[in-house]
Amino acid sequence: MVKWEQLSKEQQTEVERQLAVIRRGVVEIVPEDELKQKVANAVATGQPLKVKLGLDPSAPDIHIGHTVVLHKLRQFQELGHQVQLLIGDFTGRIGDPTGKSETRKQLTEEDVKRNAETYQKQIYKILDPEKTKLYYNSEWLAPLNFADVVSLAAKVTVARMLERDDFTKRYTTGQPISIHEFFYPLMQGYDSVALESDVELGGTDQKFNLLMGRTLQKEYGKAAQVAIMTPLIEGLDGVNKMSKSLGNYIGIDEEPNQIYGKSMSIPDELMFKYYELATDLSNEQLAALKADLDNGTVHPRDAKMQLAATFVRMYHGDDAANAAENHFITVFQQRALPEDIEEVTVPAAELNNGQIRIVKLLTVLGLQATSSEARRSVQQGAVRINEDKITDFNADITPKDGDVLQVGKRKFVKIKQG
Repeated sequence: MVKWEQLSKEQQTEVERQLAVIRRGVVEIVPEDELKQKVANAVATGQPLKVKLGLDPSAPDIHIGHTVVLHKLRQFQELGHQVQLLIGDFTGRIGDPTGKSETRKQLTEEDVKRNAETYQKQIYKILDPEKTKLYYNSEWLAPLNFADVVSLAAKVTVARMLERDDFTKRYTTGQPISIHEFFYPLMQGYDSVALESDVELGGTDQKFNLLMGRTLQKEYGKAAQVAIMTPLIEGLDGVNKMSKSLGNYIGIDEEPNQIYGKSMSIPDELMFKYYELATDLSNEQLAALKADLDNGTVHPRDAKMQLAATFVRMYHGDDAANAAENHFITVFQQRALPEDIEEVTVPAAELNNGQIRIVKLLTVLGLQATSSEARRSVQQGAVRINEDKITDFNADITPKDGDVLQVGKRKFVKIKQG
């Protein structure tokens, strides 16, 4: 283990540079002095750190919230370190109980395999595959026999397990906790033993599981990993954690215009947080942008447009970013109609003397999923035909060839007579 004073001035500067990058947007490092020592050893020896991220493949569609920890991994790669990307194909059959008030439904082997494949397709939009080693934890967990499992379980007490907030709440309120759920953090910790990880990343809700890796590595006579916790990012509503189930998310596989348009809905007060946690801008670029925002050189609207274009560029390329920005300016700032509006035909069977109720029209054309959603959109003034706002959800409409129907800021269709 190299001592600080044994490093050259250039090496010391490099260690501090790396730590500044690693600390960006991080909530907690446990313990930080060990991270500094590990980075110093890596700089002195040229041996990269092994940085682990475990993925439970239960929800494979990646959104901007998921990318916070992925960008931190990419930063480690750019600093010269090796990423251990762990697909929890074995633990995924249990399901992480973190933050849940009830036992999670177990995934089938087919579910896990399908979701893992989707993860891999999306995740390399951020990570460098040349600096990423992919693992499946069934490789070392599946061969364990019952004696091995008993030995693993003997290393942690029930009292320690009940330190987890979710387990404690369920226990005190009489909610059931299955024994197999205790094995999730044990198995995640054992992954770090098998991989001999130097660092493990995760969201703040994963702190207990990350620290379990440290505990078990020590129990098995290995060097303890450093745990780094990244924040959870609020969604487009500005309140709740970004989640597909809440509809407040930006998916990285969405169409460029969708990504751009949704990004323009990010609350102003969260804009810089998105920049810091979910973009590939450097620390220097972020500092310059923050200074320009603070002194009024850059208008928040322009900074948000830059953020939207950055997201599209990162996941679809420069050309798509330019096209999405032009589309947004044309449609939303100049209130012109987009050029590539989808043409749809209203089924004749749905018409009554050539007319159709507006709520039914919206659902028939797939612009709204349900009648209640359609009714709510009309009441909110979000529905227009040829730029004329429809305010009565009981209105009967006579669709004509060439009519443009608009819902909200991003949905357009053009009526085509069959």
